[in-house]
Amino acid sequence: MLRARLRQLIDPELGLNVVDLGLIRKIEVVGSTVTVTMTLTSPGCPIGEVLIDGVRNLVTATPGLTDAIVHLVWDPPWSPSDISPTTQETLNSTFL
Repeated sequence: MLRARLRQLIDPELGLNVVDLGLIRKIEVVGSTVTVTMTLTSPGCPIGEVLIDGVRNLVTATPGLTDAIVHLVWDPPWSPSDISPTTQETLNSTFL
């Protein structure tokens, strides 16, 4: 359910959602609190705070969930291989 909701959040630079882009590493729900572990495509990502705020907003807009904690991690670093296979196929067919 939360992964589907987070698919609404689009990285405006790449035009892909944060889940299929491979930025969401882990989602843990304890009671009404959700902890999302995520990464960005690079440490200098200019829209990092926008994406983090977007994750928080989507989680807390979910009925029954009142708190969202976002942990930003860099290890392992993001790479294009983190993109979901379906999205990779779409990108390959678009750019071939």
